[in-house]
This record gives sequence, structure tokens and C-alpha cells, in this order.
Amino acid sequence: MSDSFLNKRTALVTGGTSGIGLAIASALGAAGARVAINGLGTPEQIDTAISKINKSGAAEARYYDADLRDAIAIEAMLQEVNAWSPVDVLVNCAGVQHTAPIAEMPVERWDALIAINLSAAFHTLRLSLPGMAERGFGRVINIASVHGLVASINKSPYVASKFGLIGLSKVAALEYASAGSRASGGITVNCVCPGWVETPLIEPQIAAKTNDLSIDRDAGIRELLREKQPSGRMSLPEEIAELVVWLCRPAAHNLTGTAIPVDGGWTTQ
Repeated sequence: MSDSFLNKRTALVTGGTSGIGLAIASALGAAGARVAINGLGTPEQIDTAISKINKSGAAEARYYDADLRDAIAIEAMLQEVNAWSPVDVLVNCAGVQHTAPIAEMPVERWDALIAINLSAAFHTLRLSLPGMAERGFGRVINIASVHGLVASINKSPYVASKFGLIGLSKVAALEYASAGSRASGGITVNCVCPGWVETPLIEPQIAAKTNDLSIDRDAGIRELLREKQPSGRMSLPEEIAELVVWLCRPAAHNLTGTAIPVDGGWTTQ
């Protein structure tokens, strides 16, 4: 999709400095949006991300620093972004993970995961949705996870936060469903729920399978996914980004309150 239908629109993407978030920010830029990103990274990594978004065709790209564990910092970030240009498209993609049995889960890790994966989205929604409603157009896409639909052991805070994110999104979708019109675009709130996605973070797991079993990379991926993802294929970040962009289109004005799995049949089983 190469048309600039988001021209004169502004997007904020948390977790936008790498991986799925950067792919989404770049795709929104390619659709003509101004793009604000927030996320972790060295100054060099942030500069590289901004450069990639600008090269995609974005009207402009800027980085905004905020600790997503801190509600006051999130409020300050939204004030800065809205002073630059009011947010029309909000993508909550920032997320962290920590695995351990419930009895061994460090309390501070639970608190951090809930804050970043769930509470931060609540704060960005509450600060963005009223302005979207006033203008008659808004798109919120929360990047949840297959683990917002099904559980796995040793992932209690991650699963809890992603289930919560889907629930939060459904409430917001209902509260703003009647805002705007077909002509203005309306307000929609949806979740995208990826299964396995081929990012640099996954590469060590792929390499371990290929080395342990002396098989090629594709076979290693199929083995890694065998128990969970029936397709045997990972999604690419760019494929998740294309779905996010489609949800921003005028034709998606009546698609709201959904949790869309992109999981190769994982949750169908």
C-alpha cells in the first residue's frame, strides 16, 4: 500500500525504535503520516530509527523520550506530541517480558510488566481519545499478543497484561464507537495479536534449534513453532505493520473492539 491516505495525520508509536514498532512507524510514514516514536535505544539506534521512518516517506518523524512506567512522564510526552501535532493514530507497541513460575516471579518484574504493557496504554488512551473524538477521527491499535488470547506457563505478568490490554481496548471501543461519522472516519480501537514474529530477538532461538538438530534455518523455524503455530511460518514485522495500516483506512471505520490474531492457527486449535 503506497498511497498517502494518512497525509496531514499524526501517529504516535510506542516501542517504535526497533522490531515490530519500527516497522509500524515506517509503514505509517509510507502512508504519509507525521510519526512520533517513543522507545528504548542508544542515541545512534534512535537516529537510525528516525532516519528509516523519514526515508519511508513520512511527512516528518520525531523521537519523544518518556519512561512508560511513569504516568507523569507519559502525560508530559503526550503534551509535547500534541503541541507538535495532535495524535490521530495511536499505536501502543511497547512491551517487555520476563519468564518465571508465579511463585518465583520477582515482584518488581510483575510491576514493571503491568506498567509498561498495560498501564501505559491506559494513559495514552485516556490522553488521546478525547481529542480524536473532537476531531471525528481516530485510530488506536494496541499490539497485544497471542498471549492475550491463550496462556503459557511461566509468563504470568505478560499474559495478564495482554489479556488486560484486550479488555481495555474493548471498553474504549464501546465508549467511542459513536464518535465521528463515516465521512469523518470515526474512532476505532483494536488489538493485533501476533504469534511468532521474525525479529532479531528470536534469532538466537532459531540458531539454537538449527545447531542442536543439525538442520537448515527453515527447518529450525518449523521445529521451533511445531508445538504452537500450525503454519510453521513466522510473520514478518512488516506484515504486522501492513495490518495496522489497513486498520487506519477509512474503510475500517466499523471495525472496532476486535482482537485480531496473526498466529498461523495457534488460537484456532
